[in-house]
Amino acid sequence: MDTKTTILSLPEEELVYPGTRACSGCGLGIAYRAVLKALGKNTILVVPPSCLTVLQGLYPIASTKLPCINVTFASTAAASSGILAALDMLGKKDITVVGFAGDGGTSDIGLQALSGAAERDTDFIYICYDNEGYMNTGVQRSGTTPIGAFTTNTPIYGKAQAKKDVPAIMAAHNIPYIATCSAAYPLDLYDKIIKAKDIRGTKYIHIHIPCPPGWGFDPKDTVKIGKLAVETGIFDLYEIEYGKFSLTGASNKLLEKRKLRPASEYFRAQSRFKTASDELIKNIQQQTETRWEAYFEAED
Repeated sequence: MDTKTTILSLPEEELVYPGTRACSGCGLGIAYRAVLKALGKNTILVVPPSCLTVLQGLYPIASTKLPCINVTFASTAAASSGILAALDMLGKKDITVVGFAGDGGTSDIGLQALSGAAERDTDFIYICYDNEGYMNTGVQRSGTTPIGAFTTNTPIYGKAQAKKDVPAIMAAHNIPYIATCSAAYPLDLYDKIIKAKDIRGTKYIHIHIPCPPGWGFDPKDTVKIGKLAVETGIFDLYEIEYGKFSLTGASNKLLEKRKLRPASEYFRAQSRFKTASDELIKNIQQQTETRWEAYFEAED
């Protein structure tokens, strides 16, 4: 899609009712609203236990206007595959099936089912909203929790392991479309969902979701923190379309500036990194700069 969506061209219709059960400042609330606008009414959502289950609520007082099937933690992609098979038997070809799970239900508990669906090239959209931990159950570490981040089940110095790169895992499945997005850039997210709808096969969308209570920042700073992650180069916005990688949106603009903001600005703005050492942050800064140098060289 060549034309980028602006705030003026965004559809006015809302597919989520005002007033949800999300925490104050929840990044998922921003992303969810944009995603549903892009998906439209002919959509079935498949959601495992997660913050989204809390945000949406349960029938008959659910906040979403779309049909949603709540499934077990491990079965989001498997249940989505079954729904698609049932729709196919009924001859219903115009309904989009969307698995919408958190990072715990994607990178850890649900990874096997997602891998199986991707290997079969199941024709659905899988969205992972990544708030980098099991936030719904009290802020435990997940596979995508960054190194150095403190949670309720990590050592005092924070998680010792690096963040699992789920988009890269999905890219290894050779699926037709992968995109990374951020709640801080909802129009970029909207456009990528629109593009994914028009592609046949498995589409994987990974959304970076700042979480005020889990990450430790003021709820009013959700968008600021999300943008810092991108502007420091720690979280990259990109697409992999039929194997072709390209930076998008704010990350693509960094190619022109050729200058990243210091990683310390992002880390020191969140209390979850309060015990992260200066040496660790310096190492992450170096790793980030090395990755971006490769981007700069590729652009030249």
